[in-house]
Amino acid sequence: MDRNPFFSFLENRSVDSLPGREAQLKMSPVPLDPDFILPQDPSKTAHPSSVLIPLFTGYDKRLYVVLTLRTNNIRHAGQISFPGGRCEPGEKLLETALRETKEEVGIEPEDIQIACNITPLYLYRTDNQITPFVGFLANEPELKPNPAEVEEAFSVTLDELLSEKILKRKEWHFKHASFDVPYWDIHRVPLWGATAMMMNELLELYREFQET
Repeated sequence: MDRNPFFSFLENRSVDSLPGREAQLKMSPVPLDPDFILPQDPSKTAHPSSVLIPLFTGYDKRLYVVLTLRTNNIRHAGQISFPGGRCEPGEKLLETALRETKEEVGIEPEDIQIACNITPLYLYRTDNQITPFVGFLANEPELKPNPAEVEEAFSVTLDELLSEKILKRKEWHFKHASFDVPYWDIHRVPLWGATAMMMNELLELYREFQET
């Protein structure tokens, strides 16, 4: 596989100085009630989980990221996500991300080169500690969504996500509270929440790469 320059940038960048939580929080829903505090540190019972952020170079030479729209009968139903899930007993984090990617969208592990992992994110609602791995695909993938988990698989360029035109905010009311929610308007379903938070850290690294 010919390495995309962004791969080499990520592979060689120090993990000790990632954009981290500060970048993630820029896309975090903000409670409108100041007394409502979103937990950020993992609990002692947090489940180890992981996702893959799959990147590939398109025929137009632009860098794309693969996303999935979850079906309505699984966890995070109807939301845009990266492929991934909870670790099975005895499974390493990277193994989980690669297994779930194959199961959800049909991308084989041997077609993925891992550049790095970025900052883990704690999702308090499901008590999951999510580690995102950034993987580069050998070619533009033929996505094969598993209908049991994925309603749709699609891709969007990183350059599109950098555009201020599709970055929006809206007040949303959930079961116990109201939030000011930042999201990317890239699909009939908004890209928000944990996936957007992890994506934003990757985008800050991509901006840094472009500046160099």
